[in-house]
Amino acid sequence: MKILFAHQNMPGQYRDMLQWLAAQKQHQLVFLTQRDPAPKITGVTTIQYKSHHQPAKDAYALSKVWEEATGAGFGAAQAAQKFAQKEGFKPDIILGHTGWGELLFMKDIWPDVPVLGFFEYFYRSQGGLVGFDPDNSPPSTAPFLQRARNAVPNASLDAVDLGVVPTRWQQDSYPAQFHPKLYCCHDGIRTDLLKPDPDVEISLGRLDRPLTRADEVFTFMARNLERARGFHVLMRALPQIQAERPNARVLIIGGNGASYGKKSTHPGGLRGEMEEELGDRVDWSRVHFLGKVPYKTYQKVIQISRCHLYLTMPFVLSWSCIEAMSMGATMVATDVAPVREAISHGKAGLLIDFHDPSHLAKQVVEVLANPEDYAHLGVAARKHAIKHYDFLTRCLPMHINRINFLVKTGAKISLP
Repeated sequence: MKILFAHQNMPGQYRDMLQWLAAQKQHQLVFLTQRDPAPKITGVTTIQYKSHHQPAKDAYALSKVWEEATGAGFGAAQAAQKFAQKEGFKPDIILGHTGWGELLFMKDIWPDVPVLGFFEYFYRSQGGLVGFDPDNSPPSTAPFLQRARNAVPNASLDAVDLGVVPTRWQQDSYPAQFHPKLYCCHDGIRTDLLKPDPDVEISLGRLDRPLTRADEVFTFMARNLERARGFHVLMRALPQIQAERPNARVLIIGGNGASYGKKSTHPGGLRGEMEEELGDRVDWSRVHFLGKVPYKTYQKVIQISRCHLYLTMPFVLSWSCIEAMSMGATMVATDVAPVREAISHGKAGLLIDFHDPSHLAKQVVEVLANPEDYAHLGVAARKHAIKHYDFLTRCLPMHINRINFLVKTGAKISLP
């Protein structure tokens, strides 16, 4: 089969699918992306495109996102058309993310080629990030801005033949008119590769010996250390945790920017803001900021953890949550709707109030003090991840069935 992927940050949600398809050595795979340099994947042809237009800094706020999306979409379409003319390429199907406009004009190049779009989130004034954090009240213009940015998914609905959304909570964020065109299936997690490791060790520069599962370690991970992912809640819980568990260490993975929501105005980012707020109430020698780490290191951090924290406002469920479950982590997570879809309190993890750092601290202290009493939660979390989110046995077959149904050229992908 000839498949064209489109995602500004290759490979995005297509990481495992792309690698699996490439390993079959039966398909022509082309990936359209803005990422520079793009990752090199054997068996995948990469086309880098540039946005045809970027809005000015003082662009009208209510149309800025749409302006960005059409610029990206037209740039992607031009690159795809140029490649098609040069190589004689016509895909059997197009797979891509709808959030940045890359799929908007694909039907104008290949009207008869089916498009399967990834729908991630429909922005709402209630029930999501907006207004959830009492420390950051939304501006009075928030409802107008949220509605305006949804011009992109609204236009994308007409640009695709079918859409996929990874969780029920995300699907429910979309209005009713979207639902007949959407199916719900997670991207999938390689539970066969993401396993517990009782013998794991990890070395840190300031320690004279590697940490092992015998050490009292708890962990936190986010792409960026930001409010949307509860970094400030973790930090405010640290003094209480450290006071009650004098040997506990926390390993923190994440950059110092902001992926979602408002960025901290502190010159040191939210990390600097929280360090200033907490001062000497925290023993910083037991706090290890690891920054952004290689994937293998991230795995070891989770595998070594006695207690892994997944703290988030109501927003898109992170891969890291399911990956940590797959690795058998004892999860302590925030009690919000997208998390409840993956973790039932007392069954596959423990849920706490996002707005109460003391509640978080008490739960972490209890798990650190009595790990054997909570070990069954990690076992149950892994079973749940395998049953509902396994890439090879659950998610990939569902996606392949949908792709094969859409493609009318006779080309098919064999089920794993």
